[in-house]
Amino acid sequence: MIYDKITNIGRYKGISHWLDIAVAFIEENDLAGLPDGRTAISGDDVFANVMEAEAGGGAGSYEIHKRYMDIQIDIEGTEIIKIGSPLKGAAGEFNAETDFGTIECEEASSCIMGEGRFIICMAGEPHMPGVAALPDRHLKKCVIKVSACREGSEEES
Repeated sequence: MIYDKITNIGRYKGISHWLDIAVAFIEENDLAGLPDGRTAISGDDVFANVMEAEAGGGAGSYEIHKRYMDIQIDIEGTEIIKIGSPLKGAAGEFNAETDFGTIECEEASSCIMGEGRFIICMAGEPHMPGVAALPDRHLKKCVIKVSACREGSEEES
């Protein structure tokens, strides 16, 4: 996990080719001006999803991805994103086609998001976005999906 101010996102260039493309997109574009839904950045390797939702209570399973890391950015509103430690022996459910699974976690760290912050949840890292941080639970957010595969390789990192 990387959690920082959006003004510092350029510091994380060099971690991976696909992450560099995502960081450049964030630096060069106004995310608040993106339409709801999917915006192509670099085919299926890097793309943005803009959505609106109501933050919840923070109970339940954590989500997990194997093919993509998430860069989560709140455009409007403030949420808490939890990063979990899976229970020993927890297998959870996983759908390879949608790259989405759930897993139970025993411990968690919480990161308060909101304007000017971002979090990168690495592939394989359990996370629970959309936890209410304020009485106003409305969120508009951008999640940039970044391939965890090495450039030009079908192999997952």
